[in-house]
Amino acid sequence: MSEPAFSRILLKLSGEVLANKHGFGIDPEKVLYLAQQVKPVYDANVKIGLIIGAGNIFRGLEASAGGMDRVTGDYLGMLATIMNAIALQDALEKVGCETRALSAINVTQIAEPYIRRRAIRHMEKGRIVIIAGGTGNPFFTTDSAAALRANELGSEILLKGTKVDGVYDKDPVKNSDAKKYDNLTYNKVIHDDLRVMDMTAITLCNENNIPIRVFNIKSPGDLYDIIMGSKIGTNIGK
Repeated sequence: MSEPAFSRILLKLSGEVLANKHGFGIDPEKVLYLAQQVKPVYDANVKIGLIIGAGNIFRGLEASAGGMDRVTGDYLGMLATIMNAIALQDALEKVGCETRALSAINVTQIAEPYIRRRAIRHMEKGRIVIIAGGTGNPFFTTDSAAALRANELGSEILLKGTKVDGVYDKDPVKNSDAKKYDNLTYNKVIHDDLRVMDMTAITLCNENNIPIRVFNIKSPGDLYDIIMGSKIGTNIGK
């Protein structure tokens, strides 16, 4: 077997990929599917940091638009990421992966506090580090948390697993003529407001030269193929 193209990654998953057929909640079959996509990467001895969003449960920004205090809404969103993280941890361990859940918000009965050195140590011991609670601060998305942790943990790439197979110039669901990009620069993402990730995340990756790969996590085997060097999805870099 050829060597992986990356030895240390940060995988950011959208919370929506866990949702049931009604578009919300945690579907155990979806969680198990995700675990099965990560397992071959784990078996290839790639060091994995993993962050999952909370869009299947709660969105602080939408709650704010509905009248809830923004800070309150963001904290509820952080708690929802912890729920997703623990569900994914359970599925990963059932398929044979050793994991540790770390949270930026203290919930010590179910997850360790996020401490950078501790997270790195777990990764060095071959454990998947599942990071929950966002950055621990309101006004920052899980995209920003993923970019921050990718930098802190020395990740070679930030992989964003979504429901689409890359970045398009417009919504491919609503526009049949939407054009998919194979490669993009950080500057073009910002200039064209492509909304791949929020601007804080894009800027952080740009300043520290961490490439971003956007791909369809619902396509079986794509995550492993990317790790092994396949040019799948949209690559964002300098």
